[in-house]
Amino acid sequence: MKLMDIGQVSEKSGLQPSALRHYEEMGLIAPIMRHGLRRQFDPQVMMQLKLIAMGKAAGFSLEDIAGMFGSNRLQLPRQAMHQRADEIDCQIREMTTLSILLRHVAECRAASHLECPTFRRLMELAGKRAVRRARTKSRRRKFSQS
Repeated sequence: MKLMDIGQVSEKSGLQPSALRHYEEMGLIAPIMRHGLRRQFDPQVMMQLKLIAMGKAAGFSLEDIAGMFGSNRLQLPRQAMHQRADEIDCQIREMTTLSILLRHVAECRAASHLECPTFRRLMELAGKRAVRRARTKSRRRKFSQS
C-alpha cells in the first residue's frame, strides 16, 4: 500500500491542505501516520473526500456528514436522504419557475409587465411558493427546538 502525503492528497482532491486539516479535526478523515511533519494518508481517503464533496453538494453540513461516517463504516440515514432529495426537487421546481419568469420578462412585448397576464400568473406562483417555503422553515425550526 502506497501512502499519500497531505500535499499529494491536496493535489489530487483539489482541496487546500488547510481544508484537509479541518476535515481531520472534525473526524471526517484521519492520517495513518506522519512522515516527519507531513501527514500520511491511505489512498482510501480519496473516496472519503468524494463522499464529503457529495454530501456538501447535497446541502448537508460537515457535522451531518461526520455523523454518517460512523464507527468504521458509512451510515447513510435513508430518511434524511429522502427528505433532502424532496427539498432539492422543490428547489428545482422553484428555480425552473424563476427561470421561466426571467425569460418571460426578457421577451415580453407588453407595455408594462404588470399588465401582462402571464407575468402576473408567474409572479403569483412565485409568491405562493415563497409563503410555503417560509412556513416550512418555521415548522422545521419549531421541530428542532422541541
